[in-house]
Amino acid sequence: MAAGLPDPKEIEELLLGGELRYTRVDAVRLSGVTREFSGRLWRAFGYPSMPDDAVAYTEGDISALCRIRELMDDGVLDENGVIRLVRAFGQTMTRLAEWQVNLLREMLAPGPGEQASESALNTIVDIAERHIGEFEPLVVHAWRRQLAAAGTRAMAAAATRDGDPSGRPMTTVGFADMVSFTQVSRELEEIELARVVEWFEETAADIIATCGGRLVKTLGDEVLFSAETPRVGAEIALTVAAAIQDETEVPDVRVGVAYGPVLPLMGDVFGTTVNLAARLTSLARPGSVMIDAELAARLEQEPAYEVTRIVRRPVRGLGIIQPYVLRRNPKPPDTA
Repeated sequence: MAAGLPDPKEIEELLLGGELRYTRVDAVRLSGVTREFSGRLWRAFGYPSMPDDAVAYTEGDISALCRIRELMDDGVLDENGVIRLVRAFGQTMTRLAEWQVNLLREMLAPGPGEQASESALNTIVDIAERHIGEFEPLVVHAWRRQLAAAGTRAMAAAATRDGDPSGRPMTTVGFADMVSFTQVSRELEEIELARVVEWFEETAADIIATCGGRLVKTLGDEVLFSAETPRVGAEIALTVAAAIQDETEVPDVRVGVAYGPVLPLMGDVFGTTVNLAARLTSLARPGSVMIDAELAARLEQEPAYEVTRIVRRPVRGLGIIQPYVLRRNPKPPDTA
């Protein structure tokens, strides 16, 4: 590669895996989709709007449009279904791509918070050119693994509705929230704060995965998780609270967990159960786990846990609720 900064067009074509050679008019003609539908797809993927005469499409784009058209022709998905699917891919891959580029840039930057040098940028391009073919199968592998896990969870939920009249799956959901995060953000430099948040998210994500739950989303100083069973949800909550408490340089967390019907939508979860978990989090003391009455009833017979009822509290939007404090049983029964 020639000396100096990499050429943006060359980089774009390298990462796209093909030459930019088609306009939007060409793409519509070659793929057989309508102009209006191609625009909806482009926006759903998260791409900026392009003029009709701008050369912005590759062979890969044409191939993707053709596959999408075939899915609709075969009756697998209708137009709205395709748009929702494409939007899910677009939003997920946007974050993944930004994460990967930032990771490479940080690895090659001379110091924390400093910009990568010209030679470092060329190194990033060289890594992409040599190894992008090795990264792509890893993305597909991760997607298949997560798809299998999500499919299994959906089947299990369908088989055990637990009598909920809404037909929504009964789920354990919880929030883990860093205490006094606003104050901490004022005291730390940006780089140090970013490291604290990254450590918190990584630690929580590892614990959630190890226990068999799902990390629904991260919100900087807060994570939302779900679990199929009350026991798994309890294990996640207690383990996260203990792990963060053991780290002296990171603020404690408070955890709120509730059990009940949820509405799964676009990878997220919604409903009164989620709102209740959020309210319980705000009631919890630093380092503690607060649970609702429904979850407490399902854990009372679990010898590994200790459930303590506390004073009923009014919470915004839900009226008076009965919270419980969840702890590990200090004297578990002898199982020898």
